[in-house]
Amino acid sequence: MAETISPMEIDDADRPPKPNKGKNVVTVSSYGKATPWVEKYRPQSLADVAAHRDIVDTIDRLTNENRLPHLLLYGPPGTGKTSTILAVARKLYGAQFHNMILELNASDDRGIDVVRQQIQDFASTQSFSFSGKSSVKLVLLDEADAMTKDAQFALRRVIEKYTRNTRFSLICNHVNKIIPALQSRCTRFRFAPLDASHVRERLKYVIEAEGLDVAESGLAALVRLSNGDMRKALNILQSTHMASQHITEEAVYLCTGNPMPKDIEQICYWLLNESFTTSFNLISEIKTRKGLALVDIVREVTTFIFRIKMPSDVRVHLINDLADIEYRLSFGCNDKLQLGSLIASCTHTRSSMVAAA
Repeated sequence: MAETISPMEIDDADRPPKPNKGKNVVTVSSYGKATPWVEKYRPQSLADVAAHRDIVDTIDRLTNENRLPHLLLYGPPGTGKTSTILAVARKLYGAQFHNMILELNASDDRGIDVVRQQIQDFASTQSFSFSGKSSVKLVLLDEADAMTKDAQFALRRVIEKYTRNTRFSLICNHVNKIIPALQSRCTRFRFAPLDASHVRERLKYVIEAEGLDVAESGLAALVRLSNGDMRKALNILQSTHMASQHITEEAVYLCTGNPMPKDIEQICYWLLNESFTTSFNLISEIKTRKGLALVDIVREVTTFIFRIKMPSDVRVHLINDLADIEYRLSFGCNDKLQLGSLIASCTHTRSSMVAAA
């Protein structure tokens, strides 16, 4: 008779592995396929920063001479502000990078209590280096324009008090939201939107590194839609690559949902030549068929208007009307009514041009 063995007597090592229900963890290396290209190709050194060589060279020289001031970096998103200061931190501290900087983002609580406790505690401690050269610590306040006024006023005194061993770097999009007292304590650098040549150059580097099939028209569309925002350009490139292996102009516009230039040209022709009813029906049909948003059409039509020859006073009135329509659309007004307003404005412009002629 076979001897029965109790389940309790089976060694744990002999048991079959239990399925990990609901806890399947996908482990991806820091440069795996799942990594967003924005982070994968973020500049690691000052030499890798795509543009603003004058600003980068100035900060590099100040870093080399150990004369780094408090910094205020401002400008539109995706222009390299955070990448630049992180590259400076890597150059200054090397392996001690994470111990020597305190990074607070807009997602963190940065009220007056954080300034008085967390930031002050970090800034007040002296850093020691075995190389014999004492290095200053760095407090990085990203999206500083989201800080409350009270927190900014509290930060003034902290910056003054601990300048000997700590440097502060403020990063923001809107410099007018930073109080003048903080602005005067920092060296200001404005990061303008990237030039199209710099965006194109960096995109070519990523395309080559990833081995992508990108047509010249597709690359031009990426540069055009990015509007000087490198982060936006890389995000569009990655999302288009996921949708289509061959990246063309049509694939880029289809992925982003923006109206294609030829569609805008056709819409402008209808607006300036067809009757109200015909224009309304044709534009409504192309909106439905191609899934276009009226606010995108208005923005693209505004750009196209500058390429049409018309009297200056007529153009001024039309642009003013388009601005009002775009403003109303941002508040969620009815699309059909605003489309009617757009056609009415263009019909009025057409009448004014005929009268001027």
